[in-house]
Amino acid sequence: MKILVLNGGSSTLKATLRDLGDDRLPADPTLALWDAYAEWGRQSGQARIRVRAGSASHETSIDIEAPRDVLRPVIESLWNGPARAVEGPHGIAAAGHRVVHGGRLFQEATRVTPEVMEGIDRCAAFAPEHNPFELQGIQAAERALGPGVPQIAVFDTAFHSTLPLCAKVYGVPYEWYESGVERYGFHGISHKYAARRAAQLLRRDPAGLRLIDCHLGNGASLAAIVGGRSVDTTMGFTPLEGLVMGTRSGSIDPAIPLYLMRSRGYSADQLDRALNKESGLKGVSGLSGDMREILAAIDGGKPRARLAFDVYAHRLLREIGGMAASLGGLDALVFTAGIGENCPPLREAVCRNLAFLGVRLDPAKNAAPPMDSDIAAADSATRVLVVHAEEDWEIACECRRILNGPGA
Repeated sequence: MKILVLNGGSSTLKATLRDLGDDRLPADPTLALWDAYAEWGRQSGQARIRVRAGSASHETSIDIEAPRDVLRPVIESLWNGPARAVEGPHGIAAAGHRVVHGGRLFQEATRVTPEVMEGIDRCAAFAPEHNPFELQGIQAAERALGPGVPQIAVFDTAFHSTLPLCAKVYGVPYEWYESGVERYGFHGISHKYAARRAAQLLRRDPAGLRLIDCHLGNGASLAAIVGGRSVDTTMGFTPLEGLVMGTRSGSIDPAIPLYLMRSRGYSADQLDRALNKESGLKGVSGLSGDMREILAAIDGGKPRARLAFDVYAHRLLREIGGMAASLGGLDALVFTAGIGENCPPLREAVCRNLAFLGVRLDPAKNAAPPMDSDIAAADSATRVLVVHAEEDWEIACECRRILNGPGA
């Protein structure tokens, strides 16, 4: 069973083709048969597309008027060009789409219908940089693959639909909650996969297993998970809440934007850009939102780079402590995504201060961990895992489950 997965962002599109087999689902994620990556925004009116299938690869630039113009070329490169992987659209069982925001409408993955597309469009008010493009991806896939290939939407917010009301509701007028203002949470596809993978690695029944999953990429969030269900998370109404991130501020005093509007004349658009694009590691360091560049600058003696790292680590540590309290204890701490998987100094800085939770790292394992491994010391009461992020695999698995029906 070959599943095409489309994972669109505000300035990138990732696509993979996964073979999940026709009988039993493989225990471990299989390598993609084909993958494509498109990015735009660096050069006005142009997008760069890279396609790979086995040992074959191809890169090209195309002219675009809008991001949607990359969709059809990427999809059709599956069967056209030097890095094709199938003979035609008939070789694809379904297309799975990551959709950032499902609001209250969608609390699980679902087959796409006209009504579902209308609902995704309605949720675009909550995620204007993502949902419209993801909706265009569904439409482009339907045109390229034909109406006979099922389209399946997998929602990033759905995993957090299990949050208790005390974690969902803000301390604001209740009428706001009634109109849709609540903590939705994000990165749910990644958190769900990491929780299941952690249970496999620990050889534990997920029931009762208490985890904190740290999805640390350019965007970052934590999820407190019990029995495979999200009970708390750091992102909220939007992905801006919570941890300090690459270019996002994370949670700040809500009076700060009011102060800037009143005393410095900031507009809503200026605040939006400052908090989402010019803050976080980039804003504090004045250099970059890329943790690799921050670490290089620290080695070069840049004090603001050191401050940016320390602010990032402090907020992460504080939020982990809060998550552990909401869980009533902790069995394992999981690090995933680009920074989580590849930044030993951050893991060491955080875990050093979690000794009171029984966390002890093995320094050698932390320095060079194989993916999907336990890097805690043998006598650590709390395990520490590094898990490779597999959002696309999780989306493909959701598609397979829906195609095979109940009980699959």
